[in-house]
Amino acid sequence: MAVPTGSGTETVHSHFFQDVDAITNLILGVQHHVYTVMSIIVHCNVLNATTDFGFLYFLGHDGHAGASGVTMTFARFNIQVGETYVWNDKFSFNGVEPSGTDNFSASQQIAIAGQTGSAVQEIKMGQTSATDDFDVLVTYLDQDWT
Repeated sequence: MAVPTGSGTETVHSHFFQDVDAITNLILGVQHHVYTVMSIIVHCNVLNATTDFGFLYFLGHDGHAGASGVTMTFARFNIQVGETYVWNDKFSFNGVEPSGTDNFSASQQIAIAGQTGSAVQEIKMGQTSATDDFDVLVTYLDQDWT
């Protein structure tokens, strides 16, 4: 895929997840799509212990080590029952991770933008205990360049 110069679509999506108590996929990437996360809102319903926490993480390509399918946590929160955590820093990611990129270089940057791989990149949520319970709302832009 070349860098987009023609038409494509951009749509706003939102997903609601009630009673999240296990690792949950919030956004599953699709090849030749670019996702911009607008916000993730998490409300705590139940905690196993007051020291338990929720976390948001990205599953994808590590440009530093060139590894595939790497888990990278970008938020960890210790909200209590009845409290809400809001992630509203915007960031973007590709639908799939590249193949054959073991270090970061200019040519590999192009391969990353072209989404030449086949491994799906994902945004996920997890929590300390299976008895923790959260409601989650994620809102994002999906740019489709297929």
